[in-house]
Amino acid sequence: MTNEQQLRDYLKRVLADARRFQNRVRELERATSEPVAVVAMSCRYPGGVTSPEELWQLVVEGTDAVSDFPEDRGWDLDALFDPDPDGVGTSYARGGGFLTDIDRFDADFFGISPREALAMDPEQRLMLEISWESLERAGIDPATVRGAEVGVFTGTGGGDYRADPHEVPDGVDGYLMTGGLGSVVSGRVSYFLGLEGPAVTVDTACSSSLVALHLAAQSLRSGESSLALAGGVTVMTEPQTIVDSARQRGLSPDSRCKAFAAAADGTGLAEGAGVLVLERLSDAVRNKRRILGVLLGSAVNQDGASNGLTAPNGPSQQRVIRRALANSGLTGADVDAVEAHGTGTPLGDPIEAQALIATYGQGRDAEQPLWLGSLKSNIGHAQAAAGVGGVIKMVMAMQHGVLPRTLHVDEPTPQVDWSAGHVELLTEARPWPDTDRPRRAAVSGFGVSGTNAHVILEQAPSDAADEEQAPTEPVEERPRVLAGAEVVPLLVSGRGAAGLAGQAERLAGFLAERPELELPEVARALVHSRGRLPDRGVVLAKDTAEAVSGLRALARGAWSPSVVTAEGGPVTGRQVWVFPGHRYGSSPAKAPNGPAWAPTSSTPHPHSPRR
Repeated sequence: MTNEQQLRDYLKRVLADARRFQNRVRELERATSEPVAVVAMSCRYPGGVTSPEELWQLVVEGTDAVSDFPEDRGWDLDALFDPDPDGVGTSYARGGGFLTDIDRFDADFFGISPREALAMDPEQRLMLEISWESLERAGIDPATVRGAEVGVFTGTGGGDYRADPHEVPDGVDGYLMTGGLGSVVSGRVSYFLGLEGPAVTVDTACSSSLVALHLAAQSLRSGESSLALAGGVTVMTEPQTIVDSARQRGLSPDSRCKAFAAAADGTGLAEGAGVLVLERLSDAVRNKRRILGVLLGSAVNQDGASNGLTAPNGPSQQRVIRRALANSGLTGADVDAVEAHGTGTPLGDPIEAQALIATYGQGRDAEQPLWLGSLKSNIGHAQAAAGVGGVIKMVMAMQHGVLPRTLHVDEPTPQVDWSAGHVELLTEARPWPDTDRPRRAAVSGFGVSGTNAHVILEQAPSDAADEEQAPTEPVEERPRVLAGAEVVPLLVSGRGAAGLAGQAERLAGFLAERPELELPEVARALVHSRGRLPDRGVVLAKDTAEAVSGLRALARGAWSPSVVTAEGGPVTGRQVWVFPGHRYGSSPAKAPNGPAWAPTSSTPHPHSPRR
């Protein structure tokens, strides 16, 4: 072989290696910037909201969900309220956005003893409930993710559920440590579901859930997690946060957040919980998930040395927005709307508005301004759960093509030069029409500690949004439900008689509101995307009316020729469900509500996984 030929062969190998390395670099670059799909959402918010659909109904109807202080938490309400802002240990506001039934928890469903449940912060209880629910909403049987690299990223404000060990019942004190630790808010979810990806609890105050979302996306893109649960939770079991905010003169006297309004006079505190199920977009498409929306990019930074520890920093807000846009490959003009932090404070709102005008309000058509709104005007400031609530709101808005109005705006605050850019408040609901590109929105969260977060969302791809939900790699063979069958079996399962009854009642209501659904498709989803629990019922129906009637009979414990039930152990391996015609027993009695520190373990939350 001549030297010339050897040189040619060597150069060919070098070029081949260079191309291979170049392709690998491109793959890595794509992976680190790949969009992340939102494949399911679940939540609890003020106004009795127990689902994303109910949250959407609340905002699109312009509902004000602020209420008086709750009466079921043992608070001394007479001593708590004092109209004098200088009062010590009191609040001059007497309301907020509060969750209902925080004392209701089905401990048995999660394998938790009544004593341990008593010691658990309600934030832990809520995250267990809605994490299970969100997986089922994604079409995933929670049992099938055990042992998988699924991450849990949860934002919290630290919780205030602290019991005096000298005042708790015997045997409860041994659970107080894990019951109150913030780290256990995420860790308990991973433990119960058997998840082996990272479990991280984030406390950056009001930006916590968006920071959790940012970290979850990074974990997915790096390959550290194959699936992620991201969100946040806040429950005020004690009024101390309200008292402290009142002492700082940070509360609105009427407890309403008047975001970006001239009348803005402080924030109104609230509670909430929300979880998103996230997956790399390419994986979600391959796995035939129903994609609700897409996270294009996000960014997190810190105010640094601003003019006060808790004071917002406008330049830092601009920087986090620009970094999120760059991460998404977009310009400000590519985004249609921003779900703002918008707490209704005379200090924070003008700084935020000016940052938005500087970043989103420039270089865009005057006929297509950036539309600005805030969920806090409806429900109050849900603190660590505020950001994820904004994400759920905007995902629903992109699906429905409507931008809901922001409440309590008399006129835009005069502290902002609104003519400096094309940004307008959503003082009225507006249609969000289809254009030659997907709808896009951003959500902001600014923590009182100075941690800023900004995420950018995009409408679900049209070719993927309507993909039916289906398990990716079924762990075991499941029964088949044939389309076109004359009689369709609807399989319902729960843990205990109350759980089965509740599940049947919810399914009956779901079908009654959606008569257009095809029963075989509903039956297929019940088989493939719900947890299979020991207590089981089957309703045989030819049409939706028969299905609703049979399900309500199952829920009441009434006899029906179309209903059979059975009780057994966990379903494992390749098994057949057999229903030998057992009659369903009497309807379970409802236990009375107890104080917030005493979860009623014998009766499930009306929207818990068990039901």
